[in-house]
Amino acid sequence: MSFVSNRVQLSTESLVEAFFQDTVGDWRSERRYYTLKSGEIQEVVSLISIQFLAPSSEALIHLAQLHELVDPHSLACGAQVTWESKYAGKSKKPVSGSTMFGIKGDILYRDRGFATAKPVTAKCTFRDARTMTLYTEYNNSSFEEEVKLIGTQYRTRQSIIKRAGEEQMIGQYLEKRL
Repeated sequence: MSFVSNRVQLSTESLVEAFFQDTVGDWRSERRYYTLKSGEIQEVVSLISIQFLAPSSEALIHLAQLHELVDPHSLACGAQVTWESKYAGKSKKPVSGSTMFGIKGDILYRDRGFATAKPVTAKCTFRDARTMTLYTEYNNSSFEEEVKLIGTQYRTRQSIIKRAGEEQMIGQYLEKRL
């Protein structure tokens, strides 16, 4: 039985590696966040840069240490994402930042979450080789995300944010490779 488990882990890690390598480069992201109760819609345009992180890279070792993994070389690969965003409306200012991802088995490790600066993990699955899904929980909230590669020039993302089991927000993204 452990043989089957290891085989599944390798398969997920291989899919993530190929997926991350296929997303390397610069992207323009146009997204909308829909707040369900109020009906508010927030539009954001971001420039995103994605770099692949090879096994045992300094960044992945640091990520493993943030998560207190026993073996700091255990993450199979990863990605470093940086962004600069501009929100529609007069009250929003440009925002920039970065986040790091690493995979071990079917767990995606991040240096920070969507709504926290603390390290988080997500359950990673694939609908097919070009559609990655992530499920994350923390602070009484859950985040379901699907990222789909469309050809070589586009990808879509959709996020559903729940608090206390109730849907609060939906984010929809269309991203084009620059």
